[in-house]
Amino acid sequence: MKMLEGIYVLDVTYYLPGPYAAMRLAEMGAHVIKVEPPGGDPAKTMSGGIVHQANNKGKEFVTVDLKTEEGKASMIELIKKSDVLLESFRPGAMKRLGFDYDTVKALKPDIVYCSMTGYGQDGPLSVVGSHDINYMALSGVLSQFTDFEGKPIHPENTIADYVGAVAVSEGILGALVQKFRTGQGSFVDIAIADALLDFQGTHLAYNEKGISASGIPEIDGTYICYGLYPTKDGRHVALGALEPKFWNNFCEFAKRPEWKQCGYYATGTPEHSEVSDFIASLSWNEWLDISCRTDFCMTPVMRITDLSEHPYWQSRGINNEKVKVIHSN
Repeated sequence: MKMLEGIYVLDVTYYLPGPYAAMRLAEMGAHVIKVEPPGGDPAKTMSGGIVHQANNKGKEFVTVDLKTEEGKASMIELIKKSDVLLESFRPGAMKRLGFDYDTVKALKPDIVYCSMTGYGQDGPLSVVGSHDINYMALSGVLSQFTDFEGKPIHPENTIADYVGAVAVSEGILGALVQKFRTGQGSFVDIAIADALLDFQGTHLAYNEKGISASGIPEIDGTYICYGLYPTKDGRHVALGALEPKFWNNFCEFAKRPEWKQCGYYATGTPEHSEVSDFIASLSWNEWLDISCRTDFCMTPVMRITDLSEHPYWQSRGINNEKVKVIHSN
């Protein structure tokens, strides 16, 4: 029996973050019913429908026009048999459609009702349209992805969308636990911008003390033992040998015992150049092989097209599909 078997979830969300959050619940065994308008989720028109396909696995699909009386009647019946309703409209939209929390609670008193928005239910930005890049910019996260000149770069992954989705699935799970303990439903309010800022707790703490606005100094690229290094063929590997035992293992592999005292020397020093030259003496494929049989926290910087060739991902069952994240018995 899967963890959420028997739990019914109404997914009234579009595009990426809401559907991904609901799909996480489906992966844990919930019966997720994706409620789409006539014409379907707009994500079906993005990238040939790939966005929709990737974030809606394991769901049942129903078409409901919430603007018609017939559609409203169908929605009411779906609500009555559901444990969770997840929606991602702007604040006020569900009330105008007749399905705000108070109305839904009257139909199903123990419902877990989750509203996923960009900036919460009220406040100066609550009704402002935004997307992943905007949440990253506003939260300070985007400023941490920079080129060598310090200019922000455009990430290729929608980090804010996924962080917000994880917060939503987590909030829903917590509300379900409360429901089973007390018999009471609840309203769960998740703002994507808030979820992303919450991931910045360490950065905020350092900034408060005036130490560093870029987070933990040991892992921000300041030191030789932790950073990205180019390989012989122009690709890169990630070295994360923070602890002395791992750094020492790396030095022994390189046959450079004199480096053992240099792990926390700054980048830009002669020792850093020596380490960089050593790593650049081997190709990316050579380091991939080495990283699988040594123990000094080195991994190749993989491209999506490389993943199925790596022994780890092969062992986890990747085959152009999602790898199972939560394992339970």
